[in-house]
Amino acid sequence: MSNAVIQLGPDRIRELMAHYAGSKIERNAPGVVFAAKSGGVSITAYKSGKVLFQGGGAETEASRWGGNSSTSAKKPSAPKGEKLPSGLARMSVLGSDETGTGDFFGPVTVAACYVPAEKIALAEELGVKDSKMLTDAHMLKIGPEIKETFENSVLVLPNEKYNNVQAKGWSQGKIKALLHNQALKHVLRKLDGTKPDLILIDQFAERGIYYRHIASEPEIIRENVLFSTKAENLHVSVACASILARVAFLEEMDRLSEKAGVPLPKGAGKPVDEAAARILLKKGDDFLASITKRHFANTRKAAALASKRSGRS
Repeated sequence: MSNAVIQLGPDRIRELMAHYAGSKIERNAPGVVFAAKSGGVSITAYKSGKVLFQGGGAETEASRWGGNSSTSAKKPSAPKGEKLPSGLARMSVLGSDETGTGDFFGPVTVAACYVPAEKIALAEELGVKDSKMLTDAHMLKIGPEIKETFENSVLVLPNEKYNNVQAKGWSQGKIKALLHNQALKHVLRKLDGTKPDLILIDQFAERGIYYRHIASEPEIIRENVLFSTKAENLHVSVACASILARVAFLEEMDRLSEKAGVPLPKGAGKPVDEAAARILLKKGDDFLASITKRHFANTRKAAALASKRSGRS
């Protein structure tokens, strides 16, 4: 079993706890403030700020949170053909990324964006960088400029459809792989024969697993495709895609908040349970299902809260 340990500040610890709240497990051990198990990876956060990731995808999962890290297992060598070329940052690249997978409310959104070498400086001038380093307000501001400047595709998977395919046994990995492939396909069609030097996907699954997820698709993008974690730091195209995906998610959250009549909190923590319980009491279970990821533990927690409140009324 591979392990990865990172050191996070209090704010990032709270974000991590909210993100994995739907997968929370009980772990009564000295110094433990939070524990969860997600996608085969066990996550344990300690009072010291250290977070331990254990399991086959430990290093990949830990890398999503940054921080100072160390590993107890030697970092595996990149799969054949996965070595990133030198000078990647200045190449013409089609990048893709996603967001919304850890949020109870709102959709999964995936974006792909092509940034040719001659426009890299322009993207940097717009202030494009890893979306984790930008505020939502700033992304909402520069998102339209990115969409206007670069060829892109943004896909929003409505909660109703997400719940439908998830109930059929589709994992989040399969859902994301299908959306990434579709977004990349859309941009390549818009490029009308122009070929990127590379296609770079922000890695959420190993290459073999990714392609098994989409094996039945009639058109699969394979040529010059590379996978890497923290890809938004490797090329500005992935950073652009990350921002576009986040903006689409934020816009949909605003729309759903208006529909629900209450602001919808992000993540999957206690504020989400509270909001979901209020919505459940006000608008019913079918409505709540239409704006959430039904399989999250928040569904059960909200129902319990709503039951207690209705019992007191």
